Amino acid sequence: MRVLEVTTMGISKATAQWDGTLKAGKGAMKPGHAAEVPFSLASRFEGAAASNPEEMIGAALAGCFSMALSVGLEKAGATPKSVRTSADVKLDKDGEGFTITSIALTTEASASGIDEAKFQAVAEATKKGCPVSKALAAVPSVTLSAKLTPS
Repeated sequence: MRVLEVTTMGISKATAQWDGTLKAGKGAMKPGHAAEVPFSLASRFEGAAASNPEEMIGAALAGCFSMALSVGLEKAGATPKSVRTSADVKLDKDGEGFTITSIALTTEASASGIDEAKFQAVAEATKKGCPVSKALAAVPSVTLSAKLTPS
């Protein structure tokens, strides 16, 4: 089976703006071709409505992982129907600042033509090999719970 080969990529762009003080301010993150995503101190640390940078990192990892798992399944001879992935990103106090201490990936893939053992191997390889996973290599703990459902 031949899978699409991409040899060059463009540059993905994003911007962010913050207005005001840390406590009273607000900001917006803007992926290049997507809607603006508002954030604030309250949305980052107090559970208020809006987003935060860690959610954006989680979304990037979940998206990258889902695409990479699909192609990994194809290369393994399977036929993927759908891949749904979530990422729980944990931010903890670290001295005077904060650090992402763990990311828990949970994925469910519907695919045919693959057994459970091979699926788990492909999922683990994908966790290590997708570009966003590689970029997040400094995170101390990235776990994966992968479930295969028959297509």
